[in-house]
Amino acid sequence: MNIKVMVVDDHPVVRDGVTLLLRSDPALSLVGAAESGRAAIERVGRLRPDVVLLDLRLPDMLAPEVIAGLRQRHAPTRVVVFTAHGDHQGVLAALDAGASGCLLKDMAGTDLVAALRRVLRGERVVDPRILPDADHRSDALARSGLTRREYEVLRLAAQGKTNPEIAESTGLTRNTVKTYLQAALHKLGARNRVEAIGKANEAGLL
Repeated sequence: MNIKVMVVDDHPVVRDGVTLLLRSDPALSLVGAAESGRAAIERVGRLRPDVVLLDLRLPDMLAPEVIAGLRQRHAPTRVVVFTAHGDHQGVLAALDAGASGCLLKDMAGTDLVAALRRVLRGERVVDPRILPDADHRSDALARSGLTRREYEVLRLAAQGKTNPEIAESTGLTRNTVKTYLQAALHKLGARNRVEAIGKANEAGLL
């Protein structure tokens, strides 16, 4: 299977390095690159890649915005965040926006090919160094009925953060944080946040 890949990264050295890595495997075909989110969105419809390797941190757009734009222009494209930083919150936001996975840039070429094949089979692939036990937590999350954003807000509450602190760290309004927490409580069958955190822990979510 020939996998058409597009690389989106604002650092030329990274783009060149990934290009060499991809060219070393005949199963991969580099169809294009972009240095910004806007450039990627403009080019994806013409390049029609199977997979976009997207840097988590671009200077012009947030990863969730880029993911939404890419999928709007070319829906079949799978987006995999490719990052040097294990940014838990940023990765969760990207996955919530529709990313099919997240990989670290230091992974070996053979591992990258294997991961991309899994993504194209419909699997979600997350490097365990970024989100330990990601597969287990994903299953637990599906069983609980919580959305990723509800889970993220509950996870921050479990760390002892107040609603204003959660709002500041996530970029949400305080009312939105309150709404997500109330939804999480309802889905977990909890009467308050302490009980919700306990139930989430028992369910393997925390």
